[in-house]
Amino acid sequence: MNPADEKLWATLVHVGGILFYFVPALIGYIVLKDRGPFIRAHTATALNFQLTLLIAYAVGGVLTIILVGYLVLLAASVLMVVFGIMAALAANRGEYYTYPLSIKFVN
Repeated sequence: MNPADEKLWATLVHVGGILFYFVPALIGYIVLKDRGPFIRAHTATALNFQLTLLIAYAVGGVLTIILVGYLVLLAASVLMVVFGIMAALAANRGEYYTYPLSIKFVN
């Protein structure tokens, strides 16, 4: 895969995470991880962040019983959009990006 295609797919994986949660990151990781080190790093970091957010949404959903969960859900949603845009911009520039607050599940 040429560098321009790698940057495009990495950008789309990050933007897709904003729109469709963890599905684009999972599909991107499965399909594109062997296409180059740049795309592998971006799909892995996007998948790690989306899985971390999935945990945050689950915890927030449970905590809605005591109302603090709504704040957790709101914070997770804001972080998903802000960090997703930052990661997409970094991928589009050809830079590596690591999401803050992300648990590392896959390499």
